[in-house]
Amino acid sequence: MDSLGVWTVAVAALLGTSGCWLAEGHKSSRRGWPGMDTASVPHTSMQEPHSTEKGAADGHIDHSQSYPEEGPCRRTYCGRGRQCVLMEETGRAECVCQDKCRPSFVPVCGSDGRFYENHCEVYRTACLERRRIYVVHSKDCFFRGNTCTMSEYNRLKSMLLDMQHEVPKTGEQSQRDMEEKRELVNAMFQYLDVDRDGRLVSDELDKISLKEQLAASLLECTMQDLLRYDDYNNDGRLSLHEFYTAFQVVQLSLEEEQLISVSTVTVGLSAVLTCAIQGTLRPPIIWKRNGIILNFLDLEDINDFGDDGSLYITKVTTIHMGNYSCHAYGYEDLYQTHVLQVNVPPVILVYPETQAQEPGVSASLHCHADGIPNPRLLWLKNGMDLQPRSSKQLSLIANGSELFIGSVRYEDTGAYTCIAKNEVGVDEDISSLFVEDSAKKTLANILWREEGLSVGNMFYVFSDDGITVLQPTECEIRRHMKRTERIVATYEEMCPKGEGALAQHCVWSSAVNIRDKYIYASQPRMNRLLVVDIQAQKVVQAVATDPFPVKMIYDKSHDQVWVLTWGDMSRAHPTLQVIPQASVGEVHHAIRTTFQRVNDFFIPPTNLIITHVRFAFVFLKNEPAVHKIDLETFQRVKTISLKNFSCIPVSMAYTHLSGFYFIQCQRNSHLQAPPQLLVDSVTDAVIGPNLNITGQPFVSPDGRYIVTPDLQSSRLTVQTVSFQGELGLNQELDEPIAVSDLAFQPSFTVSNQHVIVASAGSGTDLLFADLSTGHTEVLRSLKEPLAPQAWPWGGPNRVVVSSGLFGQYLATPSAESLFVLNGKQRTPHCEVSDIKRGNTVVWVGEV
Repeated sequence: MDSLGVWTVAVAALLGTSGCWLAEGHKSSRRGWPGMDTASVPHTSMQEPHSTEKGAADGHIDHSQSYPEEGPCRRTYCGRGRQCVLMEETGRAECVCQDKCRPSFVPVCGSDGRFYENHCEVYRTACLERRRIYVVHSKDCFFRGNTCTMSEYNRLKSMLLDMQHEVPKTGEQSQRDMEEKRELVNAMFQYLDVDRDGRLVSDELDKISLKEQLAASLLECTMQDLLRYDDYNNDGRLSLHEFYTAFQVVQLSLEEEQLISVSTVTVGLSAVLTCAIQGTLRPPIIWKRNGIILNFLDLEDINDFGDDGSLYITKVTTIHMGNYSCHAYGYEDLYQTHVLQVNVPPVILVYPETQAQEPGVSASLHCHADGIPNPRLLWLKNGMDLQPRSSKQLSLIANGSELFIGSVRYEDTGAYTCIAKNEVGVDEDISSLFVEDSAKKTLANILWREEGLSVGNMFYVFSDDGITVLQPTECEIRRHMKRTERIVATYEEMCPKGEGALAQHCVWSSAVNIRDKYIYASQPRMNRLLVVDIQAQKVVQAVATDPFPVKMIYDKSHDQVWVLTWGDMSRAHPTLQVIPQASVGEVHHAIRTTFQRVNDFFIPPTNLIITHVRFAFVFLKNEPAVHKIDLETFQRVKTISLKNFSCIPVSMAYTHLSGFYFIQCQRNSHLQAPPQLLVDSVTDAVIGPNLNITGQPFVSPDGRYIVTPDLQSSRLTVQTVSFQGELGLNQELDEPIAVSDLAFQPSFTVSNQHVIVASAGSGTDLLFADLSTGHTEVLRSLKEPLAPQAWPWGGPNRVVVSSGLFGQYLATPSAESLFVLNGKQRTPHCEVSDIKRGNTVVWVGEV
């Protein structure tokens, strides 16, 4: 017996009427509803209402779609329940009551005591009746004036549907189940609609008697309650649409070409993502990002979903790029994916701003631009296009990132403008070249030589014997601040001999560059930081801290240095301190924060595009969580639990593209290290494991590459983030090197690409790997690094430090010397001897 036949028998059994409903004018038939030929059901009255308009908000129809972008209705806001129309007589925009609402079922009660199908109907009625009606959060209008309660009424409808065993009784309905339910309810409506006018009225419902068949608890409910509860427009009749609503028949659809929608928005603007799922009684729309439901989160930048289910993102940034999905509540199998790309106008930087060269030597002008999509670079000289292809002495390298002049002549003097363009903007900057005899000592020559070569563009190396200032091009030691030099403010020795110490030497653990004005260097055994004035090349102050300061990070956004102290060598009493106004020329002091038991902390870096950071993250000892800290107030904002993943955080990395945080988890002594965790910075929710990748993550300055060395397998995993915010596995580099530290260097052959340089924690190898091609080279025989036990301050025991955005040199120490490497040629440049334990290195300069 088919499903319709099951209905006939079931209803007959319920009503006890020998196989027929007690309705006049209809007789029982053997199959289907009595007197009904299922093949000849008229379709005209059965068509469910639908709307062809797009972009409706909370059921409202957006008529401004038909007007030009700059038309009057584009600039006219009419409010809820009203719409803008263009008057033919005057050509002016006027607000009128909305003519209809989109049929979405989000039932609400109005302040007038009436039941409305959605918010739009409330405001539309208020407009038409010229009175204030608002939504009330009460169910009184469902029950007013009726002894049949809502629970009893729902049971009545359930009893009718329960006669059909193929219709699920509990849980969420799938599309297939809902189709069967729709056919069942459709057949019921046809049977009750005696006069075939597509409406059920009170007289038709009165002809059905259920009293003898109802349970005792349902005696107050009658067929008339269908009309009382589900006549949403109060016209005294039940339409098929209202009948579908009464029995919660949901019909959803999504056009195949709309399964994936790609949207592009410029950073700083707002974005609206509209869900294309349509249908009768469409439940509320649920939005997800990285599997996390957004609707119920209190997000400052995603805070209004609208009654039509659209997702509103205010002031879009690069963290918002990525995939968003929408589905109707309870119907996750039918979903639409929105791919959001955030475009960023170019931001440009040139080097050097000014240079002076003698005739006959070569000169390079460098230009770097970040933007989404990748900017195109072109050069002008004194406002005129350069034609390097037709010139033997001019050449463009790495897609215009470098303008190389082989042998400069006097006529090459000029202002060279680098212009960066992409789809959403243009930026430019000027690099000036002066070709002149150095004997003339012109102002340009003097400025270039003094500012470019005296205190800037140097490696500052902190070792046992003090501070060495090294100019890498000539491998020249420009200044050596010995351990016995005096601090300007106190006249105390820079590294005094401690009590009981056999020899006098400096002990350093960390150092940071403060806007090329100062270097802060920590002396853990002396419970202080030293402040080095870069211009004067002297130690000007000692800042007292809690015992054993071991790690520092400079928060450029707020001009403050964050300091982690251990309390003692066993890390028994760690604290976190902050030095405010770090670049200001005054007496500095450390402020103790409220955080105790601190194991480590992380502050996301800035770059050309991301110039401001708001939050830091703190890890507490043996706690499976990261604590989000406001960098301005030092207060805890949120705790992100990692307990469900049994992850005690060890380190973090961050990319501003799609806003991913990568968390390295502590290795269990008996088990393999757990995989990294991904956290979404938009929602502060844990997405889940980052594939099966373990180890410390390193992120390139532009946020496009994530490189993770695996100490067990000696493999480097390279991931990329696309401009659509998609995180993908790029390649795996198998090299037999146990990585201690890793640095990124811009590619010298391809723009917007990087080379990674990785040092080994043991042995003498150094790895170069080109991320664009996967090509690797290993430098050997760089001498042994410090033994891990000789560097007890955490972090790498062999650092590798690059010389900035345009520099080609790198520095890495061995146990008793320092190597300068030529990253462009991938060869050792020189070795500086007698630098013992020089594992704290800072680069100062523009390049």
